[in-house]
Amino acid sequence: MCDILRGKVALVTGASRGIGRACAVALAEWGATVAVHYRQNEREAQKTLSALAGEGHFLLQGDVADPEVCRKLVAETVEKTGRLDVLVNNAGIYEPLPFSEPSYDRWQSAWQRMFAVNFFSAVNLSYHAVAVMRRQGNGKIIFIASRAGIRGEANHSHYAASKGAMVVLARSMAVELARENIQVYAVAPGWVATDMAAEPLKERGDSIIAQIPVGRVAEPEDVAKAVRFLASPDADYLTGITLDVNGGSYIR
Repeated sequence: MCDILRGKVALVTGASRGIGRACAVALAEWGATVAVHYRQNEREAQKTLSALAGEGHFLLQGDVADPEVCRKLVAETVEKTGRLDVLVNNAGIYEPLPFSEPSYDRWQSAWQRMFAVNFFSAVNLSYHAVAVMRRQGNGKIIFIASRAGIRGEANHSHYAASKGAMVVLARSMAVELARENIQVYAVAPGWVATDMAAEPLKERGDSIIAQIPVGRVAEPEDVAKAVRFLASPDADYLTGITLDVNGGSYIR
């Protein structure tokens, strides 16, 4: 454990497992106080909380698809700690949805839910976080996007579109907020060994790995280390960038 982020407060959404949990652990290792958000699995969220180095960490619960929950998450973080230095917009969902989907009602519902959770939650959380960071005179917002949102991928265009929108949002916010000492970034992972990816990795893991030059899928910690770097002062001049964490499977 080191003290690079000592005195900083980070809110990580979707932190009960996977990338979110790894981000919470990594930020705490560098001294940050972490607000661990979860939607419904308190047991797993408690596991994240117990894995964090240091003291003062706490849980926050709610469905980020609800704009009022987004407001409350930021307000509760500030109420408990007096500040918010790092927002990691990680909460997200994934499901396949080919354009051959026969039900238009299901099509509409799937697109709306995907954007509500993956994109508009990040928009709403960032809106409230920016207000706090402006008062402080500094802050960092990090969006967990996806390789799918950069290159486009078949059979889940709604997921790819929601992640691509995050990348453009990060760039736009970075330009707008730079003079206020608020940095904004995106991280775009490829395949990551999480519960969300477990089924396709089990079904076609060999073919997936064959497309990754480093020869393996990412661990959540690989993504978390990139997030932690962006949260640190070392990344202050890099605002607006998207870090690709994909093992060389897509190089721009």
